[in-house]
Amino acid sequence: MDAVTTADRACGVLLGLACGDALGVPYEFDLRRLGPGESPAMLGGGAGDFAPGEWSDDTSMAVAVAEGLRIGHDLPTRLDAIARRFLDWYHTSPPDVGIQTRGVLDGLDADLPHLGAAMSTRAVVYAKTHPHAAGNGALMRTAPVALAYLDDRGACAETARAVAALTHADPDAADSCVLWTEAVRRAVAGGGIDVASGLDLVPEPDRWRGFLDEAASGDLARFTPNGWTVRTLQVAYGAILRSGHRLEDALTLAIEVGDDTDTVAAVAGTLLGAHHGASTLRQEWVTAIHGWPGYTATTLSDVALSLMR
Repeated sequence: MDAVTTADRACGVLLGLACGDALGVPYEFDLRRLGPGESPAMLGGGAGDFAPGEWSDDTSMAVAVAEGLRIGHDLPTRLDAIARRFLDWYHTSPPDVGIQTRGVLDGLDADLPHLGAAMSTRAVVYAKTHPHAAGNGALMRTAPVALAYLDDRGACAETARAVAALTHADPDAADSCVLWTEAVRRAVAGGGIDVASGLDLVPEPDRWRGFLDEAASGDLARFTPNGWTVRTLQVAYGAILRSGHRLEDALTLAIEVGDDTDTVAAVAGTLLGAHHGASTLRQEWVTAIHGWPGYTATTLSDVALSLMR
């Protein structure tokens, strides 16, 4: 395995996520639509009235995951740290917070001992009282887990599931995170794009194989609305397949579908960045991206490399 190539791919995970996120922001929930032959641009605005190039909650929460994973060596300690960073971000009153994430984080005391467990308990309560609790808010932020466990497939899946459960207790949310994180881990390691490679890590592999097969053909527009984590995965995966794994084409296809465009593009950008590497991203995108907590592309790359090490 070439270390330079692996490092470039690791940086591509977070930079691809942030670029997809910032490209999708202006078009979220159809506030703006791409015209025929039009390419997405980092125009800002969107549901959170973001600045041009500013990323949304997708990347901000992924940063919180990445920073938490650098603390301690055991999973409970890392989950406590991630939960605390979630609250650090939430207490800045971000302009765009998912309904389910807000429902779990709102009013939670950051000084609680075993904060990760307390947050996960609130997520279970939320899931029991809300019949549609498999939103895409966990999938959008899951990629840093792959970088922290590049050489440990089992621990990668276990951690992805636990990080998802901090706010999203529904099994679909956890399983989608396990599948996508394993795909990202495999891509960074030079194994190409193969989302089905993680089917043995989820309890219902045949069901998820059906979802992947469904995404491989037909009109992607039928996967709207795409706030359900399964639909987000299908749009992202379907766009990647239809583009022939070409990053810019895939992001355009994902955003053209509409609805939760920043998240579907962030998810697609994560895997494509892991596959192609940061050096293949358009430089004007990389220069433009920024967001909480005052980070730029350079900071994201530093975070990615520190996780890989």
